[in-house]
Amino acid sequence: MDKSREDKRFIEMSFPVKEVSEISAKEKNIRHGHISTLHIWWARRPLASSRATSYAALIPASQNAIEWNKTKNFIVELSKWENSLNFTIIEKAREDILKANNGTPPKVLDPFAGGGSIPLECLRLGCETYASDYNPVATLILKCTLEYPQKYGKPKIVKKKTDEIFDSIDNPLLADVKKWGEWVLNEAKKEIGKFYPNDPDGSIPVGYIWARTITCQNPSCNAEIPLMRQYWLARKTNKNVSLYPYIDGKKVQFKIVGTGYEKMPDGFNPEKGTVSRAIVNCPVCGTTIDDRIVRKLFQDSKSGQKMIAVVLHNNNRQGKFYRLATEKDIDIFRKAEEYLKKKREKLMKEWGVDPVPDEDMNINDPTTVAGRGYGITKWGDLFNSRQKLVLITFTEKVRNAYKKMIEGGYDEEYAKVIVSYLSLNVDRVSIYQTTFGYWHNTRELVNPGMGRQALAMTWDYVEGNSFGGNADWKSSLEWLLKIIKHCFFFIQTDVSISQSSATSLPYPDNYFDAVFTDPPYY
Repeated sequence: MDKSREDKRFIEMSFPVKEVSEISAKEKNIRHGHISTLHIWWARRPLASSRATSYAALIPASQNAIEWNKTKNFIVELSKWENSLNFTIIEKAREDILKANNGTPPKVLDPFAGGGSIPLECLRLGCETYASDYNPVATLILKCTLEYPQKYGKPKIVKKKTDEIFDSIDNPLLADVKKWGEWVLNEAKKEIGKFYPNDPDGSIPVGYIWARTITCQNPSCNAEIPLMRQYWLARKTNKNVSLYPYIDGKKVQFKIVGTGYEKMPDGFNPEKGTVSRAIVNCPVCGTTIDDRIVRKLFQDSKSGQKMIAVVLHNNNRQGKFYRLATEKDIDIFRKAEEYLKKKREKLMKEWGVDPVPDEDMNINDPTTVAGRGYGITKWGDLFNSRQKLVLITFTEKVRNAYKKMIEGGYDEEYAKVIVSYLSLNVDRVSIYQTTFGYWHNTRELVNPGMGRQALAMTWDYVEGNSFGGNADWKSSLEWLLKIIKHCFFFIQTDVSISQSSATSLPYPDNYFDAVFTDPPYY
C-alpha cells in the first residue's frame, strides 16, 4: 500500500476532469426533469459535476493503477444524466460511500446551496444532507427540490382492480400538484379565457407580436414608428416568413411575406429593422432619432405600443402560421385592460396590497433596464395590461386553491407544500408573460424575457397566450411535474433545509463529515 495515499480521498489524488467537464457542458441542453427548469436561479452548478465531485470526495483514494482506472471509469458513468436514475449505478455509489464511512451515511453541508445542485446530488448518493441559503427564494427552491419530494412524495403501491400482474406506483405529491394545478387553470380560464379567443376556424393564438412605438421627431412627418429590431417571424431551412413594412401615406403598414404567403419582395432585408441600440430610423421620411431623444420620449410617457401580428396553431395544420392583428384583436385587448382595472381594485380591497407589483425599481443603476432611461420605474411596468390580468388571476386562484384544500380537510402544512409548487408555476409563467420576451423565429416559440441575470430593453416583444402554446400554464405545470418526479427517485435519506447566514450556522462544532459548496462570487 502507498502510505502517501492513506486517509486521502480519491479527489485529492486524481479526478477525471476532462470527461466530467464534457458531460457537464452537455447538461445545458437537458431540460425535461432537470431542476434548473423549476425556477430561475443564477450560476447553477451542473448536476453531473456535483454528483461526481461529491462521490470522489467521499470515497478513499485508489491504492493501485488498476483500482484507480476502475474508479475513474465509474465516476465518468456516474456523472452522466441518463444514469442519474440508474438504480444499479446509484446504489453502488451509495454502498461505496457507506463503506468508506463505517456504514453510516455521512453528514454533508452546503451553506451556499442556491439552486440545490450540490445537496440534491449528496442526497442521491445517500448522504444525510443539510442545505442553507440566506435568500428566501433560494430557500423555497431548495425545499421544493429537496425536502418536499422526500417528505411527501414517497411512492405508494396501489393495488389495481384489473388482472394485470404489476401493481401501479402512486406518488401522492405528484398527484395533488397535478390535481390542484389543473384546478387553478380551469378556474382562471373560466374567468379570463375569453380574452384569448380562438379564431373562427378553431386556430389557437399562441402569441401576439407587439412593437413599442414613438412619433417621428421630424415636424413635417410625425409618423408613428414601430420599433422593431428585425422582421423575421420564421427563419428555417424550409420556411422563411417575415413581416414586410410598407408606407401608406404617412402610416407604416405591414404584410406577411415568405413561405406560404405573398412572395418576399426583391431587395428586402428582414434583418434591418427600425431601431438598433436605441437609435431609430423613421421608415417614412428617413429621419434618424438619436438614443438620447428616444430615451427622453420614453421617460416623458411619449411612447406607445402596437399589436402587429398574431401567431397561430391549428391541430389540423402543420406548424405555426401567422396573420396580421385585426381591430377585433385590439378590441379584445382593450376589454382585458378594462377588466384589469376592476379586478385590481377588487383584489386590493381583499388583500390589502396592490396585486400588481408597485415597488420601485432602481433607476440609478445603469446596468438594469430601469436605470437605462426608458421610463421603467415600477416592477409592474414590465408587463402589459393583459399580462398583469393573467398573473394576478393565477395568483388569486392559487390562494383560493389553498382555501379549498383546508376546507376539504387537507393538513395545513401539506396544503402549503402544494401551494408552494403552484406559486413557482406562477413564476414560471411570469418569465414568459412580460414585455421583454421575444419571438424565437428559428424555433417558432415564445422566448422568456427573464432568462438571465439582466433585463435588456426589448423593442418588439411577444405576448404569450397563457391558455395555449409553449408559454401557458399547462406547459409549465407539465415541466414542474417532471421535476418533482425526478427528485423523489432513489432519494430516501434525511435532509434539512434552513434559511440562514453562512456566518452563523445553527450547528455544533465538528458536526459534519464534509462541507461541499460553491461560494457566491460576490
